Parts: sequence; C-alpha cells; structure tokens
Amino acid sequence: MNNRLTEENIKNLREDLDYRMTVKRAEIAKEKLVAAAHGDRSENAEYKEACANYRENDNRIQYLLTMISTATLIDDKNVDKSILGINSRARIKFIEDEDEAIVTLVTTMDLDPENMRISIESDLGKALSDKKVGDIIEVDAPGEKYTIEILEILE
Repeated sequence: MNNRLTEENIKNLREDLDYRMTVKRAEIAKEKLVAAAHGDRSENAEYKEACANYRENDNRIQYLLTMISTATLIDDKNVDKSILGINSRARIKFIEDEDEAIVTLVTTMDLDPENMRISIESDLGKALSDKKVGDIIEVDAPGEKYTIEILEILE
C-alpha cells in the first residue's frame, strides 16, 4: 500500500483507529466476558460472535495502521488550479463515442464511481493527473484503451 491521501483523510483514519483501539475494543471485551459467563465456550454462539467481532476489529486496526504508515501526503490546499490534481473537477470528452462527463479526482478514501468521483490512483485518475485543458490523453485501462480530451477545469 502506498495510497496518496490528504491531511483530512489521515485525520479521519486516526480518529477511526483511536475509536477502535479504545471504545470498540472495550465494548467487545465486555461482550466476550458476558458471553463467556454463559457456560461452555465451544457451543456458545454469543462467545463465538464476540471473538469474531474482536478479530474483525483487530483486522481493521491493522488495516488503519498500514494505511496511515504507508500513506503519501498530498497537499490539497496549495494547488495550481490550471492543472488537474486532487479534488479537481473537469469536464472531459471520450473521443471514441463523443460522450462528455464531469469527473472529480479524489483519494481512494473518497471515491464514488457512480457520481464520477474518480480515484487519482485509478487508470483514468492517473491519466488525468497533472494535465490541463486541451490535453488529449490515451487511457490504458485493463482490457481496453480509450482517448479522452480535457475540455474544461471547473471550480
């Protein structure tokens, strides 16, 4: 992992990590104690579920630690508005079929393909990064290549 993240993304990851390491862990530990008090643990569904919750929480903690420690910080405050970068919106045209779309380049944490919020780490996002109005770019996506033109950078 080497995700490009903003300060806000990292702040949100740290908040989630803090919650999971303190509040969530304590809640799950309490669930385990209550469930264990019900008797034989080998046939105790509540205890097994509490253990599964504990493992799931620990896995999420490990994921958050990895995301934070391997992230590359992106400065989304002082950016050149004439080129595409993080949180840039642009009107683009798909050359082959003349379709137009408005896309926003975002981090992997903020992506939402249905609303054309495209990760800067996706094939399209990488192709658009650091480009300007008028650029015609070939996107090399899995299984296909297509060409786009940047028509306008929006505020």
